Amino acid sequence: MKKNLIIFGTRPEAIKMAPLVKKFHEHNNEFETRVCITAQHREMLDQVLAFFEISPDYDLNLMKPDQNLYKLTADIITNLKPVLEDYKPDYVYVHGDTTTTMAASIASFYSGAKVCHVEAGLRTFNKQSPFPEEVNRSIAGSVSEYHFAPTTLSKENLVNENVSESNILVTGNTVIDALHFSSKKVMSLDYSDNEVGHLKTIVDHSKKLILVTGHRRENHGQGFINICNALKQIAIDNKNVQIIYPVHLNPKVQKPVFELLGEIENVKLITPLSYPAFVWLMSKSYLIITDSGGVQEEAPSLGKPVLVMRDTTERPEAVNAGTVFLVGTDKNKIVKETNNLLNDKESYIKMSKLHNPYGNGTACTEIVRFMSEIDL
Repeated sequence: MKKNLIIFGTRPEAIKMAPLVKKFHEHNNEFETRVCITAQHREMLDQVLAFFEISPDYDLNLMKPDQNLYKLTADIITNLKPVLEDYKPDYVYVHGDTTTTMAASIASFYSGAKVCHVEAGLRTFNKQSPFPEEVNRSIAGSVSEYHFAPTTLSKENLVNENVSESNILVTGNTVIDALHFSSKKVMSLDYSDNEVGHLKTIVDHSKKLILVTGHRRENHGQGFINICNALKQIAIDNKNVQIIYPVHLNPKVQKPVFELLGEIENVKLITPLSYPAFVWLMSKSYLIITDSGGVQEEAPSLGKPVLVMRDTTERPEAVNAGTVFLVGTDKNKIVKETNNLLNDKESYIKMSKLHNPYGNGTACTEIVRFMSEIDL
C-alpha cells in the first residue's frame, strides 16, 4: 500500500487540498493517507477543516504572534523531521506557494519521500511579485518528483524548466473541486451557519453587490491607499451599489481601510469570513475586486467577473480567457473598469459567461488516478 502524507498550513491550502484528502480516503484500499498541518494560519485553518470534516493526524501548531518568515521556515523544517521519521511516507503532497509548501518540500526531500506538487508550474518570472510566493513555488517545483499543473500554460512553464513531461499531469485546479462541493452545501436549504445568517441580514438585495478582498504585501502602503480611494469614489458615485469588504487582520491593511472607508454609507467593513460564508457571499455578488489568487480561479465558475488589484498575475490563463482583468492599484483604472461592468450590460454578460480555464472540478480524481498507476 502506498503511504501518502498531505501537508498544508494556511486556509487557501486547506481549501484546495481538502477535496484531495477526501478523494484519497475513498481509495483506502490502495493508499494509506495521513494529514499534517503546520497551522501557519490557525483559526481560519480550523474552520476549513471543520467544514470539510477532516481531522489532521499531525498538528504542528506553529502559528505565533508577529512571526517572521525566517522563524516560520526554520520551525516548519525542524518540526516536520519527527513526523517524517515516524510515518515514513512514500509520497508527500504540498500545494502552491506558501512558506509551508516551500519548507515542507525541502524537509520531505531530505527525508527521501517523493514530493508531489499540487498547483504546480505557476510563474510570474519576477522574484519580487508576488513576494515570497514566486520563490516558494519555484523551490517546491525544483525538489518535486510529480507536478500537477492546473493548466497547459503551467505545464509549459515546467517543461521549460526541464521537468520531464511524463512527471507532469494537467488536472485543472482543485479549488474548483472544492467550490463545487462547498457551493452545493452552503446553498442547500438545510444548511445552517451563524456567519451566513449574519450576512443575510446585512446584504442589501436591492443593490448590486461588490465583494472586495485585499491583503497582498506588495500592495501595503500607497497601494492600499489608492485602492481605498478608488472604492470610496465607486461607492459615492454609485448609490445603487453595496460594497462589502471582509478586512484582513493585518494592521497595514486595516489602518487605511478603516480610515478611508469607515464612514461611507454603502460600504460594509466586516471581519474576515469563514470559507463557507465567503462562498455564499461570492455567489450573491455582482462582481468581485480582489488581489487574491484563489478568487481568480473560483469566481469564474460562479459567473462572477473579477478585477484583480495586481500588476502581475501567475494566473495569466484567466486574463487571456477574459474572466479576470488586471487593474493594479491605479485608482483611475479601478474606478473606470468597475463602472464599465456596472453600467455596460453587454460587457458584464460577456465576461460573466466566459469559460473558466481552471477546469470542471475533476482535478482530484485525475491526481488519484495518476498516482494509482505509479509503481513504488
